[in-house]
Amino acid sequence: MALSQQTLDYLLEAEGSIRSAIKSAATNEKPLIITQISKLLYDIDSMKEFENLMDVVEKHQSEG
Repeated sequence: MALSQQTLDYLLEAEGSIRSAIKSAATNEKPLIITQISKLLYDIDSMKEFENLMDVVEKHQSEG
């Protein structure tokens, strides 16, 4: 089942905030902090991609 629009909206908002945090951290924080913040962004993106993949699998299973 696809992510609800409300959940997707919150994830997109979170991505924007995390990108802003990365921009700020780039000049103010140690590289480890930037790496960890970047991982948050990567994890959100990976979760959305995984959810899309699961939708394709479920659709294929229901057709077969």
